[in-house]
Amino acid sequence: MKCNKCDKQATFHITERVGDEEQWEEVHLCENCARQYLSKSGEQDAQPSLAGALAQQLKLGQTAEELAELDQQTCPICGISFYEFRNHGRLGCPHDYICFELQLMPLIESIHGETQHKGKRPRRAAHDIDKQTRLIRLRKDMREAITAEDYERASLLRDEIRVLEGDRDDQDS
Repeated sequence: MKCNKCDKQATFHITERVGDEEQWEEVHLCENCARQYLSKSGEQDAQPSLAGALAQQLKLGQTAEELAELDQQTCPICGISFYEFRNHGRLGCPHDYICFELQLMPLIESIHGETQHKGKRPRRAAHDIDKQTRLIRLRKDMREAITAEDYERASLLRDEIRVLEGDRDDQDS
């Protein structure tokens, strides 16, 4: 869907009440137009509103360059990019919570009020997820060690990854 003010892709869809009547108006805006729209509506309202809260969130948000860089970040397991998550609102796999942890935690906390799961989970699945999470972290550490030219540490991490992957292959057979 296109922005109502320009030709860019609309990422904000706002429904507002018009006047005192039971009429509703839907507005579709891109990020820049939404920022302008919400800053104008935030100035008009003395009471805090949803538009005001969104405007505040946009003020606290990243600059365009930071957002573009973040949008390029992808999950090593499923390959979903942060841009795809922002547009579709769905993650590709459980490991995305680790890959996009810094960006997701404030969002999850604002929605749920907590960032830790409180409840039951399958025993077997928890073990597999913990192992896959460890593999992801080890691979990331190994890439960082290679970038820093710390090849000794990278080889130790590689060996640890092979051991964990070997355990996984044994369980699959």
